[in-house]
Amino acid sequence: MDDQAPLLAIALLADRNKRPGALLLRAAGAVPADDAALAALARTAPVFLPAGGDPVDALLQAGCRVLPAEGWLAGDWYMAPPGKPNQRQLASRALALQLAQLVAADADNHEIEALLRRDPALSYHLLRLVNSLGMGLSKKITSFAQAILILGRNQLRRWLNLMLFSSREGDERGPMLMARAASRARLMELLARECGMDKTGQELAFMAGMFSLLGVLFGMPLEEVLAPLRLDPALSAAVLRHEGDAGSLLRIAELAEAADFAALPALLSAMPLRHEDFNASLLQAHAWAMDVVRDEAGAGHG
Repeated sequence: MDDQAPLLAIALLADRNKRPGALLLRAAGAVPADDAALAALARTAPVFLPAGGDPVDALLQAGCRVLPAEGWLAGDWYMAPPGKPNQRQLASRALALQLAQLVAADADNHEIEALLRRDPALSYHLLRLVNSLGMGLSKKITSFAQAILILGRNQLRRWLNLMLFSSREGDERGPMLMARAASRARLMELLARECGMDKTGQELAFMAGMFSLLGVLFGMPLEEVLAPLRLDPALSAAVLRHEGDAGSLLRIAELAEAADFAALPALLSAMPLRHEDFNASLLQAHAWAMDVVRDEAGAGHG
C-alpha cells in the first residue's frame, strides 16, 4: 500500500450559539485539487483550514477557507462532563436511559411508544430528527407508529439513539455531541463497508460509534451506562474494550478526531483500508452529520 494519499482529519466548530456550524480540516500533506468529495463537503458547511499555516492551494480551490480569528468556537469543550442535573433533568435522563434499554433489547413497539408518551420532549425530538431533510422522505412522519412503518426497526433504532444526544434539556453540549456521535457512527459504518463487511457488520460499527459516546452524554462511566442495556457481546466488546473489527474502527475514529496522523496509518493498514477510502469516508460522514444537525435545528424552528 505504497504511495498513499495524505490523511485528513476534521474537527467540529461551534457557532456563537454553541451549535455545529462549520468544520476545521487538517491535512497531513498536499491534497489533490480535483477532490470531489471535499468540494461537496464545502457546499454542505463552511470548511476552514487552521490559521497560521501555509494554505494549501488545492484545498482553497476545493472551497476551503482559512479560519478567521473570531466567530467560531473550537476545541472539545462539549466532551467535558455535564453540570449537576436538577430533578427534572434527572427524571429526563432516567427516561432516556430506559428508552435506550428498550431499543437495545429490541422491545415491542408498544413499549417504546408508551415510554415516549411519558416524555413529550423525547417524542418531539424523535419526530424532528426523522423528518430531517437528510432522511430523504417524501412525506412528514407524524407519529411513532408511522416512523416504525416507514423506517423499519433498524433505521428507527439509529434515530432513537441519535435522538438521545439532542434531547438533553438544559445541556448546551447536546447539539455538538449529536454531531460528534453522528459523524463518528457514520464514519465507522462507511469504513466497515470499505472493509467488505456485510450489512450486519456495518450496523454493528454504526451502533458502536453511537454507544461509545453515551458515557460523555450522561456524565457517567460508560460501563455503568451500558450495563442495563444488555448489548450484543460483540457490540459491548467493541465499545468497552476496542475488540473485534468494530473495536478497531472505533479506535480509528477516535484517532481521526484527535488528528493523530502518526498512529492512524498502522491501524488503517491492519484493516486494511486505503488512505483514499478513509479520506472519502471521513468527508462523507461529516457531510451527513452536518445535514442531520442542520435539518434537526431547522425543523425545531419550523
